[in-house]
Amino acid sequence: MAEPSSTDYFRYRIRRDTSGALSWLAASWREKRWFRWGAILFCIALAVWLAGWALLARGLPDADTLLEYEPPLPTMVRAADGEIVHSYARERRVQLQYADFPETLIEAYLAAEDKTFFTHGGIDMGGLAGAVIDYVSKLGSGERAVGGSTITQQVAKNILLSNEYSITRKLKEMILARRIEDALTKQQILELYLNEIPLGRRSFGVQAASRAYFDKDVGELDLHEMAFLAILPKAPERYGRSQHRELALARRNFVLDQMVDNDFITAAEAAEARAQPLGLKPMRAQYSTADAGYFFEEVRRQLMEDFGETAEDGPNSVYAGGLWVRTSLDPELQSAARDALRGGMLRYHGNRGWRGPLATIDPDNGDLIAQLRSSNLGLNYRGWRVGVVTARSGSAATIGLTDGETYPLSGFPDALKIGDVVAVEKAGSGYRLRSIPEVSGGFVAMAPLTGRVLAIQGGFDSRLGDFNRATQAERQPGSTIKPFVYATGLDHGMTPASQVPDQTFCYYQGARLGEKCFRNFGGGGGGVHTMRWGLEQSRNLMTVHIAMDAGMPEVIKTFERVGIGSYEPYPAFALGAGDTTVLKMVNAYAALANHGRQHTPTLIDYVQDRHGKVIWRADKRACGRCNMPEWDGKPMPRPGLSGKQVMDPRTAYQVVHMLEGVVQRGTAVRLRDLGLPLFGKTGTTTGPTNAWFVGGSPDMIAGMYLGFDQPRNMGGWVQGGNTAAPIFKDFVEKTRDRWSDDPFVAPAGVRMVRIDRRSGKRVLDGWPSDDPRAAIIWEAFKPDTEPPRRTRADAIESRRREILELIRRGEAARRAAVSGGNRHDEPSDFVEDQGGIY
Repeated sequence: MAEPSSTDYFRYRIRRDTSGALSWLAASWREKRWFRWGAILFCIALAVWLAGWALLARGLPDADTLLEYEPPLPTMVRAADGEIVHSYARERRVQLQYADFPETLIEAYLAAEDKTFFTHGGIDMGGLAGAVIDYVSKLGSGERAVGGSTITQQVAKNILLSNEYSITRKLKEMILARRIEDALTKQQILELYLNEIPLGRRSFGVQAASRAYFDKDVGELDLHEMAFLAILPKAPERYGRSQHRELALARRNFVLDQMVDNDFITAAEAAEARAQPLGLKPMRAQYSTADAGYFFEEVRRQLMEDFGETAEDGPNSVYAGGLWVRTSLDPELQSAARDALRGGMLRYHGNRGWRGPLATIDPDNGDLIAQLRSSNLGLNYRGWRVGVVTARSGSAATIGLTDGETYPLSGFPDALKIGDVVAVEKAGSGYRLRSIPEVSGGFVAMAPLTGRVLAIQGGFDSRLGDFNRATQAERQPGSTIKPFVYATGLDHGMTPASQVPDQTFCYYQGARLGEKCFRNFGGGGGGVHTMRWGLEQSRNLMTVHIAMDAGMPEVIKTFERVGIGSYEPYPAFALGAGDTTVLKMVNAYAALANHGRQHTPTLIDYVQDRHGKVIWRADKRACGRCNMPEWDGKPMPRPGLSGKQVMDPRTAYQVVHMLEGVVQRGTAVRLRDLGLPLFGKTGTTTGPTNAWFVGGSPDMIAGMYLGFDQPRNMGGWVQGGNTAAPIFKDFVEKTRDRWSDDPFVAPAGVRMVRIDRRSGKRVLDGWPSDDPRAAIIWEAFKPDTEPPRRTRADAIESRRREILELIRRGEAARRAAVSGGNRHDEPSDFVEDQGGIY
C-alpha cells in the first residue's frame, strides 16, 4: 500500500476538523438558546455594519484624485521689474513642496496633532477610543467633543469633506483616511496638510500663516513661532486674537513640552522658547509694496473678463487659478504720479477747510468701529488714517480707528456728528481732523513706442473708492483736442506756416438753434497769424477756421482714428466739447510721438498659469524662428511692426514740432525750465470745469485732468497752464532720471526749413538760435509745401525797389547833366511804370 502524500494528509485533517466544528455548531444551535440568539444578533450586526459601510463609502470621492489635486490659489501680480507687488486673494494661500518645510516645524505639528503619524495606517485607535469616550461623556451638554483625528483624517476632512460635526462625517473621514494612506506616501500627506490646514487670519497653510502672524517665511521662523503655528489647528480664531494671549501662551508651551517628550528638541531649547513672547504682527495686506490700487483694480477687471472670478468659472480664475501676472506697472513712476496728482488737488483745495465726511455710518446698525472695519475704507498719505466719530458732546469728540482703539478728536467743525467717517492725523495723545480735497482727477503715464501703461492714478486714494477717473471718468478734454484738428488741416493742404484768421466765426445752426458764434478764451482776437502761433497760443477762433476749412467730418474721422471718441460734426467738438477719458487722450498723444503709429493701451504684459505656462500675452506678433535650438545661419528673426498706423508720420511730426513750441513759448511755458525736449498741450473747458495737460517726450507720455466729480465751476482763474501743467512738472521733477534728453526725430519725407515764426515766410539770411523767443526757427514741412524762396509779394516789393532805384539814378544823372552843361543824345535810365507798381 502506497504511503499517503502530505497533500492528502492536510486534506484529511481539514475535513476532520471542519466536520467536527460543524457538528459542534449544529449541536450548540439545537441545544443552547443563548448560542442561537447570540449568533442571530452577530449576523444582524455584521449585516448592518456591512450595509452602513457600503452606504457611507458609496458616495465618497476617490482618494487617487489627491494625486492630481490643485488647491485654490491666489493670483500673484508682478511689476515690470518682476517683483511681486500685489495679489488677488480672498484667502491667504501659498503652495510649498515638502522639502521647503523646516524639519522642526514638521515636528511641532506632529507633537501637537499626531505623534504616531509615521506608524499608524490613517487611524489612531488610541486617539479614537479617547474621542469616543469624550463624545459619550459630553452628550446633551452642548459642548463639542475632541476630534481624535489623525493628520490623514484632517486632510480628508479639509480637502474631500465638509466641516460638519456628526458621527456620519467622522465615519466617512475614517474610510477616506484609509484610502488616502493607500494612495499617497506619508510625505505627500504631510505636504497636503501643511499647505491646506486653516490657521486663521484667512490663512490656509503654514507659509501663509507664517506671513500673516509673523511677516516671515517658514524658513525664517524661530522655535517659539513654529510652536505657536502648531497650536492653531485646534482653535485658530481664538489663539490668534490678542484677548486670548494667555491661552495661546499656555497651549504653545504645552506643544514645546510635547516636542521635548518626543525627543524633537532639548529641554534647554524648550525653556528658551517658552521665555519668548508671542510676537504676533498686526494684520496687513499681502504684497502691498506698490501703492497702485487704481492700476491693480483695472488689471483685476481685465483678468475677470478673460478668465472668470472663481473656480466655477474655469481652472484659471482670478481667485482660485494661481495665475502669475506680469504687468507694465513701474512702481517709481506710479509713486510719482500719485504724489503729483495729490499735490495738484491739495494746491487747488488750499485753505477751503473741511468739506464734509468721507462717508456716514448708521449707529443703529451696531458697532461703529466694526462697520468701519468692514467698509475697507483707508488712506495712505502722510500718516493720515480713516476713523469714525463714536461720540460727540459739545466741543469734545471721540474718534474710533480700525484697530479698535478710540482717541480724543480735535480741530473739528460744528457740523461733525456721530457716525461720520473722516480723515484724521495724529496730534499729541489724540487725533485732529483733516480734509480730503473735494476736487479730484486722473493721471496716466504711457510708453508711446509700445502702448504699455506705466502708471495710473484715478483719484486721491483708491481705498476711499475704486472709481478710476483715469479710465472711467468721461470728461471734456478742452483744448487738448486741438492738435488733432490741426493735424486734419495739415492733411488737407495746410502747413505750420499757413496764415489763418484769428477772427470771429459764426455759422447758422438752423431755425431752432439760430446762429452760433465762437470766441477766444478770454476774448480778443483779430488779424491773421500762422497755424503754429494759433496752436501755441491755443486760439479758439483759428482752430474753428481750420476745422471748417478742412471739413468737420474729416476732423471727426481723425478723432475716431486716434481713439478719442466719435462725435457729431459740429464745430464745438473741435474745441473739445465731446467727452473722453485721460487714457484715450494719452494714447492719442502717444500716436503723435510715435510717428502716427498707435498701440492698444495695455496694463498686462502676459499671464502664466500656476505651472508657468504663458496662457495670454499682449504682444501677439508671431516669431516662428525665435525659439530655434540652434542658429540656422539666416538673418536674425525679427517680429513685424506692431500697432496700427492712424496718421501720416509726417503730419504727426509736424504737430509734435508745433507742440514743442507750446512748451517753449505758449500756454505751457512754465515747463520750459525743465530743460527737456517736451511737447504738450494745455486744456481748459467752459466754466472752467476741467483743467488738462497732456504731453511728454519721445519715450514717455503723461496726461492728467483736475475737476469735480459732478462738474461745476472751478473758479475763473483756473486754466490748464496754471492748474494741470504744474502736476506734470512735479511728476517730471520726481522722476528726472527717467527722462531722456534725446530730441524728437523727424521721419522720412520731412523738410526742415528756416522761417520767420511770426510771418511764416522763408528766411535765407539768418539762422535759428537757442532763444525760444527768436524770430527765426526751424519749421517742418512736407515736400513741396514749404514757402518758396521768393513769394509773389516779395517779387512785387523787389521790383518796386528796383524801379525806384532806377528813377533815382536817372534823376540824379539828369541833374548832373544840367548842372554840368552837358547834353547827351542817349536816353536816360528811365523805366516805365508798369501796371501801377509803386
